[in-house]
Amino acid sequence: MNRENWRGVIATLLTLLAGVNAHGHGDEDPLLYKVSIDEFEWQGGSGPDALAWRGEAWVGKDERKLFLKTRGERSNESTEEFELQLLYDQAIAPFWDLQFGWRGDLQPDQRRNWFALGVEGLAPGFIESELTAFAAGSGRTAARARFAYELLFTQKLVLEPEIELDWYGKDDPANGIGSGISSLEAGLRLRYALRKEFAPYIGLNWVRLYGDTGRYARAAGEDSSDLQVLAGLRFWF
Repeated sequence: MNRENWRGVIATLLTLLAGVNAHGHGDEDPLLYKVSIDEFEWQGGSGPDALAWRGEAWVGKDERKLFLKTRGERSNESTEEFELQLLYDQAIAPFWDLQFGWRGDLQPDQRRNWFALGVEGLAPGFIESELTAFAAGSGRTAARARFAYELLFTQKLVLEPEIELDWYGKDDPANGIGSGISSLEAGLRLRYALRKEFAPYIGLNWVRLYGDTGRYARAAGEDSSDLQVLAGLRFWF
């Protein structure tokens, strides 16, 4: 898609959100917002130390919202990864939402724009689940699956295992990505809520790059597998 196409997608999302006010129910369905940073952390592994983040902000009503999601990583005083998503969110079932919109890969080297379509919600067993498919120009496709679970020792002490898998439909040598399963991350974070909105944590994260993605990393002098030590903050308002 060219730039004008993506401007049209973003304009459509804003129009859909504007329709929330027209279909609301007064004070029974107020306009709400939330900003949450689920991961803001230092990562130490076999490579250079890094600062990584993952968070989102949303505004809307109970069944329809506009989401802005961000994730990235910075090391050696340069941004290695920076992703933004602007999504329209529609409740489709209890505990499940449909999301669609724009994803922009602003880093690494070659920028990519994607159309995103996915679902987010709670699977049986209270497993937080995100399943998203992506499509871009030149026949590029991708998919991402993420699952997380909160194990409560107390109301304040929580252990959260998390796993994420990324897949790409074709090689993207400019960005060091190979076709097929490109990466798998498995994390374990133990946090303590000093307040319900503010929780420091420590943890471990294992990253594995597969296929040509791993080969590109090794050619650049990087490891295709790494076990990282984490220390970070989780907060929202």
